[in-house]
Amino acid sequence: MRVGLFAVGRLKAGPEKELAARYLDRFAKAGPAIGLELGKLAEVGESRAGNAETRKREEAAMLEKALPDGAVLILLDERGKSLDSPGFADLVAGFRDAGKRDLMIAIGGADGLDPALYERANATLCLGKLTWPHQLVRILLAEQLYRAVTILSGHPYHRS
Repeated sequence: MRVGLFAVGRLKAGPEKELAARYLDRFAKAGPAIGLELGKLAEVGESRAGNAETRKREEAAMLEKALPDGAVLILLDERGKSLDSPGFADLVAGFRDAGKRDLMIAIGGADGLDPALYERANATLCLGKLTWPHQLVRILLAEQLYRAVTILSGHPYHRS
């Protein structure tokens, strides 16, 4: 299963981009052995619309364009379900084991996500009750994807 990331906002060159890339590279190298590949990384600019509802709608349209047909969609949202790392690994593995070909994890813009996306989403997750800058969310997500691969393959990286 190809696992892709969609993010509103672009990472500029610097330590955040390097760290996210390091974990995504680890995921890309370790994932194929257990049926997980690094898929599309889609970064889009924030909408310049004059109000939040229009911005969210325009950003959702960009996500829909980037989403492969039939893909599983996971949204990151502060009101989503909180999972531990083994639970996240099980969620990803469940979609893979169900024969899903593509999974896209979406990080919304500063205004959040368009309500229509929640109806389309297969899951909505949160990374905790704190608010995180998008740059750090990408690092956290990249690391959790790599951690999921290590959990699913029995590698000792994950210790609890």
